[in-house]
Amino acid sequence: MTTSTPRTALVTGATGYIARQVIVQLLDGGHTVRGTARSTSSLDQLRADLTPHLADPAAISRFSLVAADLTSDAGWADAVAGCDVVHHVASPLPAAPPKHADELIVPARDGTLRVLRAALAAGVQRVVLTSSIAAILYGVDRRGRVFSEADWSNPDGPRIGAYEQSKTIAERAAWAFIEQEAAGRMELATVNPGLVIGPMIGDAMSTSNEAVKKLMRREFPACPDLTYAIVDVRDVAAAHVAAMNAPDAAGQRYLCALDSHSLRDMAAILHEEYGPRGYRIPTGKLPGVALRLVALWDKTAALALGDLSNPQRVDNAKVTALLGRPLRDLRTATVAMADSLERYGHVAPKRPPKATSKG
Repeated sequence: MTTSTPRTALVTGATGYIARQVIVQLLDGGHTVRGTARSTSSLDQLRADLTPHLADPAAISRFSLVAADLTSDAGWADAVAGCDVVHHVASPLPAAPPKHADELIVPARDGTLRVLRAALAAGVQRVVLTSSIAAILYGVDRRGRVFSEADWSNPDGPRIGAYEQSKTIAERAAWAFIEQEAAGRMELATVNPGLVIGPMIGDAMSTSNEAVKKLMRREFPACPDLTYAIVDVRDVAAAHVAAMNAPDAAGQRYLCALDSHSLRDMAAILHEEYGPRGYRIPTGKLPGVALRLVALWDKTAALALGDLSNPQRVDNAKVTALLGRPLRDLRTATVAMADSLERYGHVAPKRPPKATSKG
């Protein structure tokens, strides 16, 4: 694909946290964007949320919304009609572990294949799939390893949850589809983000935002020994747009994340920035056994058990080359996330801000 002319792009799951950033960057790039959602009733609110973030507010006229659900064939032919590219962002992301892994695996895999089939039938040139670091470094021994796009999670391995299985199986299915059914007819690129934080566009949260929210609410007395490859949502969106535009992105995976940072690193930033404003940010270290106990009633905490004392080391050279710049740093992403959580009322100070001296 070339970058010379504006194109028509479909963005699935348009009301979601990452998808909103992708839509804004596509509209700012002069493209026409069609989004999908389970219902079009959210169109007016979505346009109202997106418009303040556009370089030219008039660009919102190039955004439309159609109804399509990943669990049904209905609506997808109309959704992809006339599109040059598809950004398949939508995927089930649990707030708690499912009772059975297939509750996530089946809709993730089948939904991805449904979108790919519709795109191929409509003559779409390229699909950019939002995969995840979950498809790269789970179910394997991480000790002493730095992971890259060449690595794959083992869905049958140890310490792997249903979400990680679903992302791995769905991405594998996508590549197999391209090879077996679409070779020479449609291209695929994947963006594999780490733990995504950063600013919200409207009140659209993701499960990945929970770490910052829990720290600001002081839901833990100290920080669990969790270390993640973290990325700003704006960089994830930029990687989608770049993977759409770059001719040599076809057939490529892009691991999009900073190298490992711990929750204590995030907490230190939040303590420095928000402590004086009345937030009581936990900065100590929580023993692993305590997190395991919390996970018995906190289902979000249960999702993190596979990462306990299990760092994520990654090589992001490929995505920074694609973008032509470094990824945003941890402080930038963390503060932007915290500001959004406060703006939309998800967090509030535990005590009045410290008074400043008048000299």
